Amino acid sequence: MVSPALRADVLPIERGDGMGRHVDDRAFKPVDRQRYRSKMQRGLDALARMLAEGNFSFPHQQMGLEMELCLVDQAMEPSMTNAEVLEKIDEPAFTTELGQQNIELNVEPRVLAGDSALELEERMTTALRQADSSARDVGAKIVMIGTLPTLRSAHFDPGWLSRNPRYSLLNEQIFLARGEEMLLHMEGVPLGEAYHVERLRSYADSILPESACTSVQLHLQVAPEDFAAHWNAAQCLAGVQVAIGANSPFLLGKALWHETRIPLFLQATDTRPEELKNQGVRPRVWFGERWITSIFDLFEENVRYFPALLPDPEDEDPVAALDAGRAPTLAELRLHNGTIWRWNRPVYDLVDGVPHLRIENRVLPSGPSVVDIVANAAFFYGAQRALTEQDRPLWTQMSFAAAEENLFAGARSGFDAQLYWPGLGWLAPDELVMRKLLPMAHDGLRACGVSDRARERYLGVIEQRCLARRNGATWQRETVARLEERGADRPKALADMLERYIAFADDGEPVHTWPVG
Repeated sequence: MVSPALRADVLPIERGDGMGRHVDDRAFKPVDRQRYRSKMQRGLDALARMLAEGNFSFPHQQMGLEMELCLVDQAMEPSMTNAEVLEKIDEPAFTTELGQQNIELNVEPRVLAGDSALELEERMTTALRQADSSARDVGAKIVMIGTLPTLRSAHFDPGWLSRNPRYSLLNEQIFLARGEEMLLHMEGVPLGEAYHVERLRSYADSILPESACTSVQLHLQVAPEDFAAHWNAAQCLAGVQVAIGANSPFLLGKALWHETRIPLFLQATDTRPEELKNQGVRPRVWFGERWITSIFDLFEENVRYFPALLPDPEDEDPVAALDAGRAPTLAELRLHNGTIWRWNRPVYDLVDGVPHLRIENRVLPSGPSVVDIVANAAFFYGAQRALTEQDRPLWTQMSFAAAEENLFAGARSGFDAQLYWPGLGWLAPDELVMRKLLPMAHDGLRACGVSDRARERYLGVIEQRCLARRNGATWQRETVARLEERGADRPKALADMLERYIAFADDGEPVHTWPVG
């Protein structure tokens, strides 16, 4: 059994974006969309009042974590058994995800201070070991990885959607909006000097390519008046987070970006045909387009720019709820927010009827090991805190477009990227971390009250990763190249690499220590 401290029923993280609630499997009518738009506007009015009146809970800064996982069989092929695996695990902290080869672990929120990160590592390790033991009972194995390298086009058939009506309804609505098949296309980065550029061009008739985007989502509860600074700081950090944490170099047999998950997620949920892209219509996987001054800016953009995919309104009038002295659920705003995949998403949520605000950082892939995941979280929280406390905010010195360019550069090239940073110009991610961001992360974690033991352990992992210039993506790419040099074809190399990857991840050591060969 999983420790109660890993249960998600204290603050169900998935519920915060609205996608956790039941959505009726039905056809939507024009009047549904009109009513839903009106209800979202009422929600915006209520949210504006709540922000002005200070109606939010913020007893202390808390972090939370969601981790999406893959299931494979003995041959390292995707195992479409999540229903059976979850029945065996029998813990509410583990839930379904989009594809039948996916499950998700929701970790309860906890304070940042003290030894909490060390406890998190221990409890995640225990939970995953116990869950993996249950998965083995149905012939499956749990993998923490950004994109499963042994996925094939056949695994994107709509029949492999998880058995939950909201997934099939979301799939239907995205394809109705798009009006044509999904095109996956990207140009890769060669594995080495002896390799050519590999290109992917593949069509899909479901949103299941999104199930190949297995991520870690970091949540941070913040006070309303501090939200804008924390969100802006998170946007500044997105590129370097991805560059040093990349773990998704292969898709459908091709060596593509170091973090292929970034362009894949954008393409897999794109409701725009080519004509709307050419007009500049915004994608639903979105970095944004400006620095903000309030969380209200983000919810207002959601309503202004994006049609509702699931226009299923609730009965509650949010303004009337406020007038009656109750915090509104803002059900429509939250469900709509769950269908707009910002890399740093705003979250409004209620616990025991008391509202709070969170930032959900979505840029990181799953894996490679639990200690790597906690190290990535510690680096993000520490650097983010330090950036919010600077006398002159970084986002007043940096264009929003530069922050977005950093994200795609880091995703494409990992440690080989060139990132822009005010005062330093263009430099490699490891140099940026070592010269600037690692000292800031130490200061930020101290300010959060994190113990010296936890701070030194996890930021030490980040430091050694940068010195070795090895993350999950570089290890996977180097290992596959070595196996192919020895005569393996690509499918065999990917399967053998994945088998080694799982063994090293199970040992619990950080990826920069994993041998290649």
